[in-house]
Amino acid sequence: MAACRVAVAVSVLDGYKYAWHRLAHRSRFLYRHMHSWHHRIVMPYAYGTIYGHPLEALMADTVGASLALFVSGMSPRATAVFLSLCNIKAIDNHCGVCMMSRFLRSLWNDAAYHDVHHMPRRVRHNFSDLFFVTWDNMFGTHMPYAVEERSGGGLKFRILRPKPTPKTRLDPMVKSTATAS
Repeated sequence: MAACRVAVAVSVLDGYKYAWHRLAHRSRFLYRHMHSWHHRIVMPYAYGTIYGHPLEALMADTVGASLALFVSGMSPRATAVFLSLCNIKAIDNHCGVCMMSRFLRSLWNDAAYHDVHHMPRRVRHNFSDLFFVTWDNMFGTHMPYAVEERSGGGLKFRILRPKPTPKTRLDPMVKSTATAS
């Protein structure tokens, strides 16, 4: 039963965070006065997870998590597991290290997926925030990309290459991205 409640909370929070994140880009006021703080970090890294305006953290994280917890009716123990999972996932999305297989990347948000969103002039795409990329696919905001490996030092570094296709729809509500990057 606890696993079902966590699944409900994940779905509710993920949908809420997608809606908030997209709204934060569509509204000039919200972007200029709040969300742009987070986008000052062009190359994401783990600290960037929490880098942002405090009011946005309240609206996006506290309100979203509270809604998810209310809807799911989780116990305190399940709440602790859920909120820990959310923090780990947020750090993973901003850590700059892509370790997921191509198949999992088609369903699950990761550092590569979110890095595309942080690239200059790509802020109209890949709003999915924590767990699933479903929301971007449903609402036409998904930006396809390729992850190319190049060797250097002792590690495999990944290069992201956004690849716009005719299927990619731009959000008509988003104005110029020149000030958004």
